[in-house]
Amino acid sequence: MNQLIWNNFFLYFLHYYDIDFVKSHSIHDYGQTFTGWLSLLSCSFFFIKNFITVKSNLIAVIACLAIFASCKKKDQASTDPGTQPGTSAADKIKDSTVLYSRDIYLWYSQIPASFNGRTYADPNAIMTAVRAYSNEPGFSQPVDRWSFAVKQQEWDNVSSGAAQDFGMNVFFRVEGDLRVRFVERASPAGIAGVKRGWRITKINNNTNITTGNANFIIDGVYNSTASSFTFEKPDGSTTDITLNAAAYQEHPVFLDSVYTAGTKKIGYIVFNSFLGDTTEINNEFQRVFSKFAAANVDEVAVDLRYNGGGYVSLQQKFANYLVNSSANGQLMMKEQFNDRYTQFNESTNFQKLGSLNLSRVFFIVSSNTASASELLINNLKPFMNVVLVGPSKTYGKPVGFFPIPVGDWYIFPVSFRSTNKNGEGNYFDGLALNNTVADGLDKNWGDVNESAFASVIRYVSTGAFRLPLAPAYTENPQISSGNRELDRTFKGMIDTKRKF
Repeated sequence: MNQLIWNNFFLYFLHYYDIDFVKSHSIHDYGQTFTGWLSLLSCSFFFIKNFITVKSNLIAVIACLAIFASCKKKDQASTDPGTQPGTSAADKIKDSTVLYSRDIYLWYSQIPASFNGRTYADPNAIMTAVRAYSNEPGFSQPVDRWSFAVKQQEWDNVSSGAAQDFGMNVFFRVEGDLRVRFVERASPAGIAGVKRGWRITKINNNTNITTGNANFIIDGVYNSTASSFTFEKPDGSTTDITLNAAAYQEHPVFLDSVYTAGTKKIGYIVFNSFLGDTTEINNEFQRVFSKFAAANVDEVAVDLRYNGGGYVSLQQKFANYLVNSSANGQLMMKEQFNDRYTQFNESTNFQKLGSLNLSRVFFIVSSNTASASELLINNLKPFMNVVLVGPSKTYGKPVGFFPIPVGDWYIFPVSFRSTNKNGEGNYFDGLALNNTVADGLDKNWGDVNESAFASVIRYVSTGAFRLPLAPAYTENPQISSGNRELDRTFKGMIDTKRKF
């Protein structure tokens, strides 16, 4: 078994025997301390770790459990202050959360010895507090904005693409102009025919649709089981629709189509998440790129403007379809853990898929393009001309995590950073744009007049992003702030190969 598994096994013993272990120690600290009862525990742990390598695994484990139980009986009358029988289940979970953070967190050494997880409400509050200890050279503030914890059932639903809501996400185009930014096709909103670009003029009979009323909008769109909406369509007509929340499966490929721009063909794919049914998504990749190859596309535009990331493995598959044949067998990316887990540092090479052999790829991005989406872009840069267009630079998350089960929670302390073939990473400030253009929230996906996609078409046709004398686009800070409140997309880079 690997070190991560043994650490988890060790943690199980500490929990099972009511040991108060969290105050200022990590898993490594305990594995290296031989005093009192801990000496006996560590000796048993050493025996298990080094002996269990053959088919007698189970016998050895049982033997060591017996040894450990015997040691505990002898120590029960001890006044050892490290043992507090009767520790609550909630405190054990908090203790575990801190213990793992002191060990696997990318910046573990910055967590102070005085940090006490039991003063926080739950594991998510602990993870939020731990973020403060993530200082990086060259950055004035802690860089971690992502470490979190979530109940296991909730994460299982999110990660598999199982949702239960209206299936509609909204953003402000300008003040007072709230638009549907995307709709899940199998959701209640999708089934009701709601489209991206429709304007929402009324929610539950309330016409105060402004950034100042964001909490009301959030409740009506995301937190209610039923809400009524008045929509204004692009042709000026209106429709009233009542939506009832229901369970559905997300399908992250929103659109794939082929367009002609001058003498060239553009394959355009709108891909909204690297989370979901991985078998379905891999099949969709194969279908889409086979379609593009059959159409003999010259260019590919990948729309990731709302894609907050997800599974690293799906990013790798997507990259292998996009990259040209010159990259086959060459380094795609490296994952680097903290100095306690360097044995888990990993390199992944490209394994070219499909027949497309592109020299250039366009990405439509925004401040909501994060993590695995940014990883895809960064990994392709050493091999292709990567062109980024959109309303703003990307989110800035060059690090990732994996789920660690603690009680009925999963905790996600940031655990690794990623770099490309050239060693480029650390883009905590985001990836810069080649062209700044508005997010065409008043248009549906694939509309050739939608601002961002239109700029790609124009560049392919003319070599210029904007018409002559056209002013450059700049984001409205008030609208950007309001939209951050409305954003409900997951942002993460999940390594599914790492298991505790």
